[in-house]
Amino acid sequence: MTEHSEADNNCPPEQPALDVAESWGFPLEELYKIAIKFFKDNESKAFHPSYNDRNHLMALVLHVKHGAFLESKAHPLGSFDIIGRDRRQAWSDLKSLCKEEAMSKFIVLLDKLCSTFKPFVEAHKREKDDKERKRVLEEENLKRIEQQRIEEEMRLKNASKKEELKKLAIQQELNRQTYQQFAAYAQQQYPSNVEQQEILIKQLQEQHYQQYIQQMLQHQLKNQNRTAVNNFSGPESPLLNNQGDGLPSYQSTEKPETTNSVSHENFVSHDKTEGEEEEEATEDEECSDEETGPIASAQMWTRKDIKVFKETIRKDSSDGIIKVGHGEIVTVRVPTHPDGTCIFWEFATDSFDIGFGLLFEWTKNPGSQVSVHISESEDEDEDEEDEDAVEKSSETGNDVERGRVDDKAAGDEASSPCSVIIPIYRRDCHEEVYAGSHTYPGKGIYLLKFDNSYSLWRSKTLYYRVYYTR
Repeated sequence: MTEHSEADNNCPPEQPALDVAESWGFPLEELYKIAIKFFKDNESKAFHPSYNDRNHLMALVLHVKHGAFLESKAHPLGSFDIIGRDRRQAWSDLKSLCKEEAMSKFIVLLDKLCSTFKPFVEAHKREKDDKERKRVLEEENLKRIEQQRIEEEMRLKNASKKEELKKLAIQQELNRQTYQQFAAYAQQQYPSNVEQQEILIKQLQEQHYQQYIQQMLQHQLKNQNRTAVNNFSGPESPLLNNQGDGLPSYQSTEKPETTNSVSHENFVSHDKTEGEEEEEATEDEECSDEETGPIASAQMWTRKDIKVFKETIRKDSSDGIIKVGHGEIVTVRVPTHPDGTCIFWEFATDSFDIGFGLLFEWTKNPGSQVSVHISESEDEDEDEEDEDAVEKSSETGNDVERGRVDDKAAGDEASSPCSVIIPIYRRDCHEEVYAGSHTYPGKGIYLLKFDNSYSLWRSKTLYYRVYYTR
């Protein structure tokens, strides 16, 4: 039997296995794995154990792996295998040592034999603590992010509920304000069908609400742009104060949104927000030389029964059919009726679109005759006005030798102020019937502009109808 190792002979009383693990800061099995890795990587490099110490370490490893030594299960050794016999003797001397105690003995012995083992374990401990700290921080971050996500979802959900309630209140108020007008229009379209009237009213009210929301967003964007321009130009800018030479004052108008069709009609509202009404009131005060009153926004919608509409116009009279030549603009002048309060219009074309816009000419004597004027373009009207002004200036002696007269005063006497209600834009009226209405702002003449000046080759056949309601 071989002798015990020198370190084993001089070692202090054994420590319990759990105490050894706690003193190193690792679970016993994990600490044993670290020790085995260190022993394999550094034997004969970082330290050189004696023959007996190495046999004792290997015996502990075998005891942990296979348990107590059993001669009956051991393979026979060769006659000259002295190292094998010594290792088996060291293993046999461990007898019935438990696995945990064998691990603890291996760790304690390795620490005694190699001074660099403890720093190696401490480095592993720091690395483990860093990983654990990072893991905890990551878990906390994930919990915080999840909590923020839940709070944001709740906030959005509450904001959505508030927005829905706000939209519902706005929609109910708009429906209350427009119900009588829509009901009158629906009764004209379906005189004896109450169910269809209700369906049409609901469709018009829904489209009216959608367009109102769009105009509110447009107004907010317009205010933002105006603020940006004010910051850039400064308060003394002639473009903002409208005091520059040759800068006339125009009434503020908004480009209408293009809307999608619904099953029967698609209604487009042009109701003004409070900000727009205040803006127009300010512009009216600046334009005090023009005797104009406040103008409500027009309302426009579309219908799908274009074939029925054209056939109705053909049967009623030929006055509702106009051929608009290429490059031409047709102006239908409709005076306000003494017994009327609102004007309605409907129009459609064959095969191709056409431009449409609505203006109002303020005059105290609008007359009662509806007339149609055809011009090559808007420039033609301006040229005619210029020619009239030249002739008038010649009659009044406005030449170089005789001196000038006040052109502005002469122009004010000859022309009436005109307000743009709907700017001229191209409409797909060859696909559906375009219709609209506008409440009388006062006495004057409505100018329905049908613009084909952009077409160089195509003429358009226009079907239209204009009427008023009391």
